[in-house]
Amino acid sequence: MDHALFQYLLRLGDTTLILSHRLSELTGHGPALEEDLAMTNVALDLLGQSRRWLTLAGEVEGRSRDEDQLAYLRDAPEFRNYLLVERPNGHYGDIIARQFLFDVWHYFLLKELCSSSDERVAAIAGKSLKEVGYHVRRSSDIIVRLGDGTAESHARMQEAVDDAWRFAGELFADDEIVAAMADRRAAPRHSQLWPAWFEHVRSTLQEATLRAPDADGANHPAYRGGTSGRHTEALGYILAEMQHLQRAYPGAAW
Repeated sequence: MDHALFQYLLRLGDTTLILSHRLSELTGHGPALEEDLAMTNVALDLLGQSRRWLTLAGEVEGRSRDEDQLAYLRDAPEFRNYLLVERPNGHYGDIIARQFLFDVWHYFLLKELCSSSDERVAAIAGKSLKEVGYHVRRSSDIIVRLGDGTAESHARMQEAVDDAWRFAGELFADDEIVAAMADRRAAPRHSQLWPAWFEHVRSTLQEATLRAPDADGANHPAYRGGTSGRHTEALGYILAEMQHLQRAYPGAAW
């Protein structure tokens, strides 16, 4: 088994799966009908991407586990998603801040993965990039509308960005898995994504009359660990809900 590739695919598949589930919790609870539908569509996009990554992960692992088994029959310590996406939804500003920081990173990562030396990775990235381009435009637009809105929306949006910011650093960490993938040109070094990410985030926040937090604030080791299986208690609650049906009726199929 190609250990580095398998672990990297789990990171991509688990991250999009968990964020998709978080967004699906909001179905029927959006602040406006149009936004409710948009959030649901983003969740569906991410779910489709997760399925593609986890399907490939199962093939690479070679243990006959498909995407359903990887999604529904692993416990929290076996998940490799970034901590940012498992955070509870909070108020709408919290949801948009999390989505915006993730979307911009996700776009620049997929753009690089389109040139992966692994043709399977490049194909999935290419298929996902157009969807994520829309995600970036949408979350960037809402950040501007809320930040440059009323005094209350501005204050709550700034607080939400500051709160989510501390989890952003994990997205750019280069550990042994990222290094192994980069050495074979199968993936970029994540630290190289920071300049483009920060510039887009900074300029969007400036347009929204919001302040970009200090770069060092995204670098705290206390807010990392998801990619090695160290999660917050929030993930356990997500999995309890998400995996209930599969675990209650093992092997059930439509």
